[in-house]
Amino acid sequence: MNKITVDKEKCVQCGLCVSDCISKCIELDQDNYPKMTHPNRCLACQHCMAICPKCALSFNGKNPENSEDVFQGDVLSLIKSRRSISQYKQEELSQEELNKIKAMLPYIPTGCNSHKLHFSIVEKRAVMNELKTKVNTRLIKLLNNKVLSPLVKHFEVYKNSFERGEDIIFRDAPHMIVVSSPITAPCAPQDPVIALSYIELYAQSMGIGTCWCGYAEICIKLFPELCDILEIPKGYTPVYAMLLGKPAVNYQRVTQPEPYTISEIKDVIVKDSCWWCKTKRLITNFIRG
Repeated sequence: MNKITVDKEKCVQCGLCVSDCISKCIELDQDNYPKMTHPNRCLACQHCMAICPKCALSFNGKNPENSEDVFQGDVLSLIKSRRSISQYKQEELSQEELNKIKAMLPYIPTGCNSHKLHFSIVEKRAVMNELKTKVNTRLIKLLNNKVLSPLVKHFEVYKNSFERGEDIIFRDAPHMIVVSSPITAPCAPQDPVIALSYIELYAQSMGIGTCWCGYAEICIKLFPELCDILEIPKGYTPVYAMLLGKPAVNYQRVTQPEPYTISEIKDVIVKDSCWWCKTKRLITNFIRG
């Protein structure tokens, strides 16, 4: 179970850890100190530890003083210090900044060099506000419909927030990029993800914050009128969306993620697997649970 530990002698009760918790699982207690109230919602992103200005908050026993400083100029530091931004300044990016991102797009690799991706870039906050209004209105109607509510069960926990007009989906970001690919493309699901990965790191190097937005992707696919607003061509599938804008927060340190498993293959060892083991492996190679 994920948990936070707060050093009350260091904590200045700024509330940054609470406001930056994208899962809304941290709140201030009666003495104005942060506490984990919904550990089942926690994504273990460690943003709460990374944003604390006084190293007062530890996550799952990880000491914030053991974290490295944020981006120092090399690519590895850039990767380590990348964070999903859920709080943005009101200001829009300059046209020069948007043009730099657009000028980079042709250099993004695609499978079989198809270069058929489509980028929908929302350049004005007014459009983002319109999208928020449309999405909130549609989601509230669906959540109140007993027959259709299962279609949006992921959003049930935020129903009250939608009714209050909160921007749960787009995080009040001033801009969004949606990448779509032709349904006939050789690597239709993979190419947009590769593209957004390049955009994310380039934006990070420019001081622009980003957030991979699965909720936005669901809504764009669920409400076809959004595809028209975003000018997604016929025969194209919107694969994923990314929010971007100037961060309203400054992270003080990198996180301490758990390592992935690594198989160090240095020799060929053939195992005599039974036919059923091979069959199960074949099935799991193509089907995701």
